[in-house]
Amino acid sequence: MITDPVTAIKGVGDKFASDLAEMGLHTVKDLLNYFPYRYDVFEIKPLDELIHEDKVTIEGKVLHKPSLNFYGKKKSRLSFNVEVEGVAVKAVMFNRAFAQKQLDTGDIVTLTGKWDAHRLQITVSNYKKGPANEQTAIQPMYSLKGDVTNYKLKKAISSSLDAYRNDIEEILPERYLKAYKLPDRASAVSIMHFPKSRIDLKHARRRFIYEEFLLFQLKMQMLRKIKRESTSGNAQHFNAQRLNAFIDSFPFSFTTAQQRSLNQILADMKSPYRMSRLLQGDVGSGKTAVAEVCLYASISAGKQGAFMVPTEILAEQHFQSLKETFADKATIALLTGSVKGKKRKETLAAIEKHDVDIVVGTHALIQDDVFFNDLGFVIVDEQHRFGVAQRRALREKGLDPDVLFMTATPIPRTLAITAFGDMDVSVIDEMPSGRKAIETHWAKANTFERILQFIAKRVEQGEQAYVICPLIEESDKLDIQNAVDLYQQLEDFYGGSLNVGLMHGRLATDEKDNMMKQFASGEVDVLVSTTVVEVGVNVTNATIMVIYDAERFGLSQLHQLRGRVGRGKKQSYCILIADPKGETGKERMRIMTETNNGFELSEQDLKLRGPGDFFGKKQSGLPEFKVADMIHDYRALETARQDAEEIIENNWLDNDPSFRQLYTQLQEDAVFHEKLD
Repeated sequence: MITDPVTAIKGVGDKFASDLAEMGLHTVKDLLNYFPYRYDVFEIKPLDELIHEDKVTIEGKVLHKPSLNFYGKKKSRLSFNVEVEGVAVKAVMFNRAFAQKQLDTGDIVTLTGKWDAHRLQITVSNYKKGPANEQTAIQPMYSLKGDVTNYKLKKAISSSLDAYRNDIEEILPERYLKAYKLPDRASAVSIMHFPKSRIDLKHARRRFIYEEFLLFQLKMQMLRKIKRESTSGNAQHFNAQRLNAFIDSFPFSFTTAQQRSLNQILADMKSPYRMSRLLQGDVGSGKTAVAEVCLYASISAGKQGAFMVPTEILAEQHFQSLKETFADKATIALLTGSVKGKKRKETLAAIEKHDVDIVVGTHALIQDDVFFNDLGFVIVDEQHRFGVAQRRALREKGLDPDVLFMTATPIPRTLAITAFGDMDVSVIDEMPSGRKAIETHWAKANTFERILQFIAKRVEQGEQAYVICPLIEESDKLDIQNAVDLYQQLEDFYGGSLNVGLMHGRLATDEKDNMMKQFASGEVDVLVSTTVVEVGVNVTNATIMVIYDAERFGLSQLHQLRGRVGRGKKQSYCILIADPKGETGKERMRIMTETNNGFELSEQDLKLRGPGDFFGKKQSGLPEFKVADMIHDYRALETARQDAEEIIENNWLDNDPSFRQLYTQLQEDAVFHEKLD
């Protein structure tokens, strides 16, 4: 059986089995499913098609015995000429003195290495005597540990295939194999380890990309279904006429995208199932207005609402904003770490008695002594700032309240349907009319004084500016202007004519809040800060965002920082000070100056940085696929999602015998069961 221990394979003894166990390979099945992490392709191309500095493979005849030179301590350089297509190509090998005895005049050799087109020279990393052949053209490379070598591992996998190939069960229904022209599982496993051609390998990889995405999307869809069906009686019965009157009281009309998102959320609230929805949209796209309407719908249905944000200053801002919006229509309370003693006790008692309709707060909302009377609707703003456990704790405060997660970080569709596959996603991808686009300019560091003069002129007209830099103290590794130095530089330049403030992550919370309040009230003209200002705070007078060493930031972060200005009616500016050395840095600056669309930027950011860096490695929550890549294989991801939705909707896993193996595979997945718990 394929579940036999690896010791059942010919040539695998206890020592080798112990080494394999260190790599997480305990059974034959583990071994067969341990795919190479890359393939070295030794494809012979004509000389005129070889690209300078690429890794290439050439085949030719040795023209003379190699010459050998020693230098340094035990270092050597071997050089010889080979005839390729009637041209003499120089081959150089370092620290391979033994090869001198192996190579003779007239030998045919296959050489792989870095190509220098100007010198007609190859710096050899691999060589073999004899011509290239199909079998060696594609070399699988495995991730290894300890004493396990590529050769030993391949031998064990080859023996496993010989003995157990017929035990590899197909898990994909025939309909998908035919529809997408995919090879069967046993053939695909064999090809992944021992590819005979690039075409075969491409189709085997296609098969496993689809399989991985389908299994993952099925888990997500099942999780969604279980979440939905685990709640009942959660329908919120609100009055549509009162709700429309409330919407009409806003001093602006909702955009089409706002209206679409609102309709989706309200439909969820009416349903008997608990809502779990992500609302994403650019800074200034009107997410908060949509959230306020949903809060009103919930309290008009007799429920309580909660609005959870990451910082105290943001909580206070939302508290004031909600009081203005709701006026006498709702009782609103603020609950943060700063609400203490008697005031806190009174607030907690009012929440428990339902004397409070809406509670705005930080993570103080989820502490053990906070009890809601009838919590119906929860908003979690900048949801990626909160851990899963914090979100769950808030949800458990009420009887399965509807939960709306909001983010101003536009997330590319490929990531949204993967990282948040168990949520519904609403997108506000349209800006309100009349908003002035922020002008973005890329400047070099030597223009900094001119930029400071520009800031002074704008401040004279009653405007304010942010100056952002990446680090708060000097780093030996990175030559970056730090916040403290930058603050001093501005103080010296303005000589007291402007009020300059300083904010960074090392300040205590109350110091940061105090500085932000001074900036929001206009006491501070220019705020020098690290990225702690990134989220949410609304200062309508701030019209200039200067970002120092802008090449150090990702596109999404630059866009978030840019979104701190442009909140009022005046023209706003974002100035990126950057001297990028590499092409990626230059490309980032170019993209930033060309578009204000957060979704376009996020797609570009994903291509430039990859999914791990997009969310931040610690909180990405993204699955790790063996073969699939969410960015390059996004079409397969979309297809798998559609198929998974159809499978769950039609109950094929339970009712159709052709899906039995797929269902068995899902049940074997321990990670899935952990998630359901």
